[in-house]
Amino acid sequence: MTTTLSPARTATTSDGRTRALLACGVLAGPVFVLTGLVQGLTRAGFDLTRHPASLLSDGSLGFIQITNFLVTGLLTLAAAAGISRTLPGRWGPRLLAVYGVGLLCAGVFRADPQDGFPLGTPAGPPASVSWHGTLHFVCGGIGFAGLIAACFVIGSHLTPGRARYSRITGVLFFLGFAGVASGSTSPVVTLGFWAAVTVAWTWLATTSAHLMRR
Repeated sequence: MTTTLSPARTATTSDGRTRALLACGVLAGPVFVLTGLVQGLTRAGFDLTRHPASLLSDGSLGFIQITNFLVTGLLTLAAAAGISRTLPGRWGPRLLAVYGVGLLCAGVFRADPQDGFPLGTPAGPPASVSWHGTLHFVCGGIGFAGLIAACFVIGSHLTPGRARYSRITGVLFFLGFAGVASGSTSPVVTLGFWAAVTVAWTWLATTSAHLMRR
């Protein structure tokens, strides 16, 4: 015996799945930022003014940040799927998915220890860059580029106010990433990147929540 769902029930089921996917976009930022900050404030030798979140993957407790990268990468991919079900155009969700894959790769390929972290690591940059450190940087750069582009493309399908907010977020994140990519170890640059990451995650959370209401 075959059971056929009514069109109304099918639509309700589809809407529920879409909201569940978008809810992942709301959760991703708080999970990443709070997990990173708690580690940054409690792990011995880690300094928020000197060290990026990627270094938290190193050391005996590195599995926490590795898990953070993997979980938030999956949440971001789910959010991209949810956005693709609510907005026209394919490139915005695809670009956001690039960022999600970049997070997954960041969890698989660890950054090299440097600048005194973990404890016992010599000060300054690593004497040599490992293959996994290289892949971490490359994948991170590709993922960040995807996120920046996603801010502009997804924003183009939103209201004028949210479109401006999306563009501003993309510009701020680009500036934050450019600062750390330059190799600068200035506390202003490092803290600026932490702030840029928070701004970007806030954009994803608020955009996902907005689309859930729609």
